[in-house]
Amino acid sequence: MSFVYKSDPVRGRIWAEVFAREAPGIDFRIWPDIGDPGAVRFLAAWEPPQGLADRLPRLELLFSTGAGVDQFDFAALPPDLPVVRMIEPGIVAGMVEYVCWAVLGLHRDMPRYQAQQCEARWQALPVQPATRRSIGVLGLGSLGQAVLKQLRGFGFDCAAWSRSRHQLDGVRCHAGPEELPAFLAGTQILVCLLPLTEDTRGFLDASLFAALPQGACLVHVGRGPQLVQHDLLAALDAGHIAHAVLDVTEPEPLPAEHPFWRHPAISLTPHIASMTQPETAALAVIENLRRHATGQPLHGLVDRRLGY
Repeated sequence: MSFVYKSDPVRGRIWAEVFAREAPGIDFRIWPDIGDPGAVRFLAAWEPPQGLADRLPRLELLFSTGAGVDQFDFAALPPDLPVVRMIEPGIVAGMVEYVCWAVLGLHRDMPRYQAQQCEARWQALPVQPATRRSIGVLGLGSLGQAVLKQLRGFGFDCAAWSRSRHQLDGVRCHAGPEELPAFLAGTQILVCLLPLTEDTRGFLDASLFAALPQGACLVHVGRGPQLVQHDLLAALDAGHIAHAVLDVTEPEPLPAEHPFWRHPAISLTPHIASMTQPETAALAVIENLRRHATGQPLHGLVDRRLGY
């Protein structure tokens, strides 16, 4: 019985060390050295190889090496193959750090202070307490819930929106299309943590921006195709959106001539908000392998109908 890792080989070597220590009974291999294809029961990949059913005919589980699975072509995968997205502490901690950095920077007017520094202008701006700043998070998965828990600790007025109904202490939870307008109307800083599905592609568009209060800000850490770029530029140029912090774009990397690079109301980072940590990622996968062996539910099992 073997496990194949098909992603960054540097990280793969760390996975190999963890498997050797924690699961020595599993033959761990790094792509393309897969050994006997018929012995491969488990595959961890950012992008699976083409012809998966023929290449690995006895595969039991497919793990994503990232938090999302939108990079998978489900139509090309065996229909009954369970797909598991990555849930591990490193991803969660990184996202919480990034979103809190972005939200706190917007809350304390850091973009304006950066502009003033470039002008050598010493000018204090009014400080608004966190209790009077409303933060709205799109998406209530494990990342959204962890982010909201930390933001609540700063005293922010927190709300959330998701496709299905949730309850979270200290957070006003909205669900479904009919509750989206009210959620947006009460949000001064919007954080997008939605998974990429056909329903969320182009979700951040002109109508959504118009539903936010004048001077609202955006923190986008979902996926690049969720943002309609020319709609954001129009909302920024009109002053309706004051500032946007973008960690994801379409395409990645952005071409050098793209207007996002030089727009004064955009802060841009190269998809670094959250990354899997190889040590804890491997441990999370091993835990799921043990759950699989004993018939327990898997952490991060993807519902193909929903796409996450």
